[in-house]
Amino acid sequence: LATPTAVTVGVGGAAEFGILIKNGDTLENAGQIDVAAFDKTGTITEGKPEVDDVIAYGISDAELIKLAASVEQNSNHPIAKAIVNKSKELNIDLSQTSSFENITGKGLKALIDDSEVFAGNLALMETNGIEVSSDLVTKYHDLEKLSKTIIFIAQDKSVKGILSLSDKIKANSKRTIDELHKMDVETYMLTGDNESTALTVANEVGIDNVRAGILPENKLDIVKETQANNTKKVLFVGDGINDAPALTQADIGVAMGNGTDIAMESGDIVVMEGDLENVVAAVQFSKKVMRRIKENIFWAFAYNSILIPVAAGVLYPAFGITFEPALAGLAMAMSSVTVITLSLMLKRYVPEIKRSKN
Repeated sequence: LATPTAVTVGVGGAAEFGILIKNGDTLENAGQIDVAAFDKTGTITEGKPEVDDVIAYGISDAELIKLAASVEQNSNHPIAKAIVNKSKELNIDLSQTSSFENITGKGLKALIDDSEVFAGNLALMETNGIEVSSDLVTKYHDLEKLSKTIIFIAQDKSVKGILSLSDKIKANSKRTIDELHKMDVETYMLTGDNESTALTVANEVGIDNVRAGILPENKLDIVKETQANNTKKVLFVGDGINDAPALTQADIGVAMGNGTDIAMESGDIVVMEGDLENVVAAVQFSKKVMRRIKENIFWAFAYNSILIPVAAGVLYPAFGITFEPALAGLAMAMSSVTVITLSLMLKRYVPEIKRSKN
């Protein structure tokens, strides 16, 4: 009873705070992590970017947005949704596309009226032999310093302009990272964004290590590398389809409840409503449950270690004390009652991060 009762009550208690823990092993292991790695968009940040700047070349701003949104309407990525929403705000009718292609980690490509259109990062332009003027590169770096995500739009191998988007950092991101540091957990942020934007976000929330400009498949490799031949336990937090392999590879995968179904299926823990503080709360639940299991085992052994010798007659020669069968049965029942009562007391547990918040 010592272990399963505590785990069962702990899983139920966590669920009341919006933390869905899929199995008992996850609850037991979450408190032993050495490293916490985070995806950026939708995890550290709100995942709801907005278009801030429109810089067009040779066409109007509306035409640039139409080109970009026509391609991006084929994607469910937060950046794509932001660009499409911008076109809706301006009542721009989008063009139909064909031969759509998602170029992993770089952007999108599609045909519009037999015209090849690209929408993506600078690497997408470079790998497709699209020349970017020095003036535009300068503007790109200026916007990059402001922690903005920049999307290049090109048509028929000619750059037509750029869009810049910004994504707000979640209000509780810094507090979450601070609490993890108090528990001596090293933190990482993994993102496909440019290094300047990534470092700005990481510095603001206090993350230790940053890996920027990485492709989705690199997240899996970085998690493996961080595990260092099973010498470190890694917790990974993500919300997108591209995060699924890393969520599966990590010792503890935490999926944001407002993310994709694939991410939630891949994670060991699902944090409802994307509340980042619940990542810390899950770790604190794990530590509390493990302490309670040890207490349960102590009391289970205490009853037996004290009363079995008495039942065997160790006190009879000196004191004439024997242990009646009825009393032995009562002691056995009390041992079980004690363990169950201690486990049920977990229902009243409130994680420290939640208590300090209130």
